[in-house]
Amino acid sequence: MGRVEPSEVADAVRRAAAGDRAAWDELVASFGRLVWSIAAAHRLGPADAAEVSQTTWLRLVENLDRITQPERLGGWLATTARRESLRLLRLRGREILTDDERRLDLDGDGRAPSPEAVTLDRDRDRRLWRAYAGLPDNCRVLLHLVVVVGPPYSEVADALDMPIGSIGPTRARCLERLRRLLAADGMTSAAGGRDE
Repeated sequence: MGRVEPSEVADAVRRAAAGDRAAWDELVASFGRLVWSIAAAHRLGPADAAEVSQTTWLRLVENLDRITQPERLGGWLATTARRESLRLLRLRGREILTDDERRLDLDGDGRAPSPEAVTLDRDRDRRLWRAYAGLPDNCRVLLHLVVVVGPPYSEVADALDMPIGSIGPTRARCLERLRRLLAADGMTSAAGGRDE
């Protein structure tokens, strides 16, 4: 579909909130690709992307009568889809898929890691995720997309609705903010060590 005028979106939101099924169908037709593209930008598989899409539309149904700026529904849906994608990624990040359980306990050289190495790795990871959680939402989403997922900048720009030229500078500011948070926690090296 082409670009929908904000006044038309606001009207469709009001009608859908009043129970107009045709208005709901208009909203889904207008914004369905946006919701799906954000899930896809997070590199979710088809089943997970469908779950994000379904949950995002469910959240809209639950909040349809509370949308204070109905003309900005696209932004609301994009934010909700991003949050749902990140929530699902966090859940999936706790899963380790393998058919060989021995692989879970080995270093790259095939030996079991020492207890000290395991402890240091866990401490580093815990502190890194704590600092990451301290970033604003926009930085967390951008860094996840650009650093972890790694799609072309054009896809990132579409998913985040931002100019392609501002992605690099924004990424640099977010990384600098993360570095400051890590330094405040005493983490000064890639290995997670502290300055003595």
